[in-house]
Amino acid sequence: MMIEIAVLLIALSFVGIAIYLILLLRKVTAVVEEAQQTLKVLTSDVNVTLYQANELLAKTNVLVEDVNGKVSTLDPLFVAVADLSTSVSDLNSSARNLTQKATAAGKSTAKAGGILSAVSTVSSLLGKKGK
Repeated sequence: MMIEIAVLLIALSFVGIAIYLILLLRKVTAVVEEAQQTLKVLTSDVNVTLYQANELLAKTNVLVEDVNGKVSTLDPLFVAVADLSTSVSDLNSSARNLTQKATAAGKSTAKAGGILSAVSTVSSLLGKKGK
């Protein structure tokens, strides 16, 4: 009788373990199915994101080409402005030099005029004395 009870307990334990494993396998199956669905959604989202990223890169490339074209169009303008500023700077230097020379010439002319005026005054004074 003891052996029969032991066998019965073993059988009940086996049934309990089997039921527990069945429930556990159902939960694992549900988790795996949910993971598969999540993976499908992620794959779809990644595909959409990659498509949008490719479109954005294509538009960016077009924009960069447009900007490069416009910059190359403006390059001669910047060269011309640089040449003009160099010419204006040279003109300013020439005008400054001319002004300095004219000022120096005016001072020497003023000195010469003063000397001539003094000589003229002395001559007229001497001329009056002689009369």
